Amino acid sequence: MSKNAYISPLSTRYASEQMQYYFSEEFKFKTWRRLWISLAKAEKALGLNITEKQIEAMEQFRDDINYEIAEAREKQVRHDVMSHIYAYSQQCPDAEPIIHLGATSCYVGDNTDVIIIKNAAELVLKKCVQVLKNLSAFSMQYKDTPCLGYTHLQPAQLTTVGKRATLWMYELAQDVEELEFRLSALKLLGSKGTTGTQASFMELFEGDEEKIKEMEKLIAADMGFDGCVPVSGQTYSRKVDAYMLGALSGIAQSAYKFANDLRILQSFEEMEEPFEKSQIGSSAMPYKRNPMRSERICALARYVITDSLNPAFTAATQWFERTLDDSANKRISVAEAFLAVDAILNIYINVTGGLVVYDKVIYRRVMEKLPYMATENILMESVKRGGNRQQLHERIRELSHAATGRVKLEGGSNTLIEDIAADPAFPLTAEEIRAQLDPALYIGRSASQTEEFNRTVIEPIIEKYHDEEIQAQLNV
Repeated sequence: MSKNAYISPLSTRYASEQMQYYFSEEFKFKTWRRLWISLAKAEKALGLNITEKQIEAMEQFRDDINYEIAEAREKQVRHDVMSHIYAYSQQCPDAEPIIHLGATSCYVGDNTDVIIIKNAAELVLKKCVQVLKNLSAFSMQYKDTPCLGYTHLQPAQLTTVGKRATLWMYELAQDVEELEFRLSALKLLGSKGTTGTQASFMELFEGDEEKIKEMEKLIAADMGFDGCVPVSGQTYSRKVDAYMLGALSGIAQSAYKFANDLRILQSFEEMEEPFEKSQIGSSAMPYKRNPMRSERICALARYVITDSLNPAFTAATQWFERTLDDSANKRISVAEAFLAVDAILNIYINVTGGLVVYDKVIYRRVMEKLPYMATENILMESVKRGGNRQQLHERIRELSHAATGRVKLEGGSNTLIEDIAADPAFPLTAEEIRAQLDPALYIGRSASQTEEFNRTVIEPIIEKYHDEEIQAQLNV
């Protein structure tokens, strides 16, 4: 590998080999040949003068691509499709007259792009499901563990560690649903011709439109699709790319939310991403345990979210039946969105497979803030026993601010419960007031919500994708 040329970090550091393969030259050109064979088989089945011997010759060299011939030819003619047709013809000269018969370059180019998107999206789905598996197990393990909830990043009512994980899961589950929908709507371009009118096929099939429609059905079935787009210009609608990258952006958004939350929790020392025995957190500060994996998720997610705008502009600027200004942008933006999301999910799998929870720290932080949260229960019980709600509310406000002032200004401990217990305005004993300091009293339906959510939402998704466990390997 040359040290003198730019190499994308998505290849060397982040994306998996499998995802990289889908966007490789090898996969692209092998798919071109599959499409040429599929076209020839359909045309033969519908009566064109194509022999079984020609198709067998094409099949023989389907995966044996003579790149040297294609590359040399492209330097002469400056056309990649024609160069590969020439190279293919050198291997199977008997089939030369019928390779690419009636088709235009977008027949192989655009149909291959759709096939790549399908394979890449299916891999993304599998990795999303693995994240959900990891988080599902985690949420059930910690469904009863009270922790501080936050609104505006300020302590609010308690939740549980497991219930919080369901929030991460629900967002990703919605992304799975969205990507599944986009995949279900994905269709091949088919063979529409230079402006989408199929004029060349009208000539080949002597005006028999039914044969042309049947040809596309045969090609779609052969390539694993349930159909081709009903109408097009020269290309498939670039809105397909915009929709797909919108779905990938959704996954990036969900991963970003999780990773940001975890970074904050690691700062609070409540939870932590995996940290290996020999890992170095800082070149200057040996004690540091930086959340570098979560930070990387956030960094890559920002890239995907902004990259998702590219196909939207491309779709909006396709003049009439097509322009070529989509080509350079499309081949970068679509590929890199999938590669980056693949990288995000690799890290997401790795992190969720080894989350560390510090129960004692969580409990200590809960107990520091619980007196404030207990005041609502104390207020309600006091009113039940004849107290004046407005007067008691004001008294709690005064005592709370006084206790907070001592904690912040003097560094003292929170004495709010003791202060309320000593105040004669409250018709409760000190023991009854202190009994309100059980965190389990303040988690509401957290545990049952976690159980129900896993049972009704997550388990059906996991069951649908009952593949082997995906173990994500991080390069750095």
